[in-house]
Amino acid sequence: MANRLGHKQTAAMFALMGLAREVSNPELEAAVGFTLDGKERKQLNDLQLVESVKRGRPFFHRLTDNGRAWCEDELAAGTPPPPAPRSTMVASLYIFLGGLERYLRRENLALGDVFPAEVELTEEEVESRIRTAYRKLARSPGDWVGLADVRPLLGEAPAAFVDTVLKRLSRARRVQLAPDSDRKALTAADHEAAIRIGGLDNHLLLVEAS
Repeated sequence: MANRLGHKQTAAMFALMGLAREVSNPELEAAVGFTLDGKERKQLNDLQLVESVKRGRPFFHRLTDNGRAWCEDELAAGTPPPPAPRSTMVASLYIFLGGLERYLRRENLALGDVFPAEVELTEEEVESRIRTAYRKLARSPGDWVGLADVRPLLGEAPAAFVDTVLKRLSRARRVQLAPDSDRKALTAADHEAAIRIGGLDNHLLLVEAS
């Protein structure tokens, strides 16, 4: 049986497994209602089950290979007693997980087949995706395109990582970022996709020819 963890830690492990990518504390809170901080985070880090990196104020978390193996082992234990504190929701979840494990075993599948780990992207790969998205959206060289249109074309690249790449490219003058002067025309998607630099929200992107 996998090493037993506390209720919140177990929930965090399965949440990270299900999301199958690097997740920031704000994203984790939006998804499951809590963040992974303090002693609970440190223990998971010390056990090498979760890798946590601080970027700015929030922590970003990702399951390690050991963490994914822990989730597999927890399922393979065959409906173990749920971790403390016991609740009807947790008990019901473990009954469900036991059924899922039996199905996976019967079909000769692993939990990783259902939730494959996101391939870790490099900054160069994200830059290539940005350039490809820009070429698809721009009607002609030198056109401005909306970040709200660009981001959905970047696959599963984490938004915070995309922001890091865009800021680097902007400093290197390989892209230009600008606010949309028509503030009244901005949609909720435009506001969400904006990148904040120097106290300004930038909604538009122009990629310089390489």
